Amino acid sequence: MMKLEHNRQSVLQQIRIAEQNAQRVSGSVNLIAVSKTFPAADIRQLYQHGQRDFGENYIQEWQEKTIQLMDCNEIQWHIIGHVQSNKTRAVAEHAHWLHTLDRAKIAERLHEQRPDSLPPLNICIEINIANERTKHGIQPDELLPLARTVLSLSKLRLRGLMCVAQANATETELRQQFNRMAELLRQLQTIAPNADTLSMGMSGDMNVAIECGATMVRVGTAIFGKR
Repeated sequence: MMKLEHNRQSVLQQIRIAEQNAQRVSGSVNLIAVSKTFPAADIRQLYQHGQRDFGENYIQEWQEKTIQLMDCNEIQWHIIGHVQSNKTRAVAEHAHWLHTLDRAKIAERLHEQRPDSLPPLNICIEINIANERTKHGIQPDELLPLARTVLSLSKLRLRGLMCVAQANATETELRQQFNRMAELLRQLQTIAPNADTLSMGMSGDMNVAIECGATMVRVGTAIFGKR
């Protein structure tokens, strides 16, 4: 179990170095530990060492973990997988963040199902930045119309953008994709000035993502190991 915390500290050190290299403020990049397919016991171990943000992809698996970890009441759950219409209620009722919004219908359902007792659900709109058929997300020219829908829903809080970069991209291609995401965030801020989040970068490409402005990196393998 101690290896998990050792791995997390190594990732945090890598983030700090990347921040320095990019001349960014220390602590400006938040680590989301991607815990999908790993047991609740692993999450609990990292929680006990101070990790609070955890990313999950699969709604049913995540729901089971929320029950097992009910006593870890400072956890921030980030849903980073595609959400189908029939799974929105669980997200609305128990998640803190959704990173993968790509349809107005999903936004409207989340708004309707978000309990009045909870603060607005933090939302990132997913951009299919490399225009890959196998990935979810919207095209850049669809951003502002969808953003306007989210802004009209009081139980949602539009925080920014998310992407999954092309898996086999060169460093030059990664930089182009991540820089484009930063441009799109600036475009979004023309109608949503409080949007402050770029969720991009994973175990293999987070250094480039941080260089290009990522504020959240989603790291699984480098912390938990291979699935």
